[in-house]
Amino acid sequence: MAALLTACVAFQLNASMLSPALVTMGEELQTDQASIGLSQTWFFTTAALFSLFLPRLSDVVGRKRILVGMMLLTAVGSVIAALAPDVTWLFVGRIVQGVSGPTVPLCLIMLRTAVANPKSYGAMMGVILAVNGGVAGVDSFLGGYMAEHYGFRSIFWLMVVLAVIAAVLVAVLTDESKPQAGTAMDWRGVFFIVVAVGAMLTALNEAAKLVGAFSTGTLLLSLVLIAVAAAAFLAFWRTEKHAKQPMVEIVHLRQRSTWAPLLTTVLTMTGIFAVINGIVPAYVQAAAPGFGIGPTETALLILTPYALLGWVFGPISGRLAPTFGYNKVLRIGLLGSIAALAIIVFFGLDNLPLMVTGTVLLGIMYAGTANIMLNGLGVVLSPPGNPGFLPGMNAGAFNLGAGLSFLVLPAVLVGTSALGDRGSYLTVVTVGLVITIAAFAASLLIPKPVDAEVEK
Repeated sequence: MAALLTACVAFQLNASMLSPALVTMGEELQTDQASIGLSQTWFFTTAALFSLFLPRLSDVVGRKRILVGMMLLTAVGSVIAALAPDVTWLFVGRIVQGVSGPTVPLCLIMLRTAVANPKSYGAMMGVILAVNGGVAGVDSFLGGYMAEHYGFRSIFWLMVVLAVIAAVLVAVLTDESKPQAGTAMDWRGVFFIVVAVGAMLTALNEAAKLVGAFSTGTLLLSLVLIAVAAAAFLAFWRTEKHAKQPMVEIVHLRQRSTWAPLLTTVLTMTGIFAVINGIVPAYVQAAAPGFGIGPTETALLILTPYALLGWVFGPISGRLAPTFGYNKVLRIGLLGSIAALAIIVFFGLDNLPLMVTGTVLLGIMYAGTANIMLNGLGVVLSPPGNPGFLPGMNAGAFNLGAGLSFLVLPAVLVGTSALGDRGSYLTVVTVGLVITIAAFAASLLIPKPVDAEVEK
């Protein structure tokens, strides 16, 4: 647990610690915020792509070996970014750091191999996934402090230190496991699924630009990328049907234990992610019709309690899952998230304390419950003969849902501007609420992970 938690913290700092330092990075590298933001986009995109196949590769060549390699490459990427003379080298560093993308699912797979008791595994899973949601808000605060006092490069040097420590701890404290040793890696299938998901994520990033300013060129590029994604996925499907040792067996793709959790993940992320990470903070900071509070107050009232409560409740929901049922805990989390969004829609837009109440409930029910269960189900529902398959696909579903969320919800916000500021915000959160209700409906199709649950 010490080794796996250190690896997860090292990854999480890559994902969240730079957010408050983006302005400082632009100033020190003498570039615009759009370029700095693009470096973040490429980190998350490459993280999603590596997540698709590294868990499967770890089944073949060894999970400890892959995780140690991931941490060392993350350190290399951090060194490149820390020494970057310009934004181009920052891009290179962030792309290399993206290899850390499947850290959390890989840690969960290793944990399940090492811990046979479902109750113990559930509790430890909750701890790991709580860290994945943010280090209790400390990561963002520390990132802002270090950028302000020591420059953004100090953040990357901290990442170097933690990644190296994680690599050493994983090498020394964990056992090797490679259940598919001797199996040939289906690199042709890897190529097509990476192209499919990469093209789709890039299409979503490009389409999101249309929300602010319509461009025929951007629209055409988005449509071309969507077509490429569809063609690549079709090629992936055909490749897997005929491969002797496929990356994914088609029979698994057709099973509810595969597509139902993936669909639930995409819908949940689409409905909630941009609401808590973009829509609500923008609303409370707006002078009208919002509450006109500053960025620091927004963090203290909205974002930090949300992250902190997710961090606290993650281990609790993880511990409940094996005895109460993974699906039951997931549905409680989704119903609670629906209630939280309803509070924001019907009461929070006119009352700051009730807005805070809604986001606090989201922290408990989404970040600390539903999000934990969706990650956990990706591991416990994965087929025994291919344990790395579903966690990797689920990681891609999380990223796809996040991309869709920041495409669909801002587009609704802009498209309903004729209703006035309050009317457009009310509409966009209502759309998020409806999508989350659809996620709850999809969750009813997820089969029970019998092997991961025990009697009370």
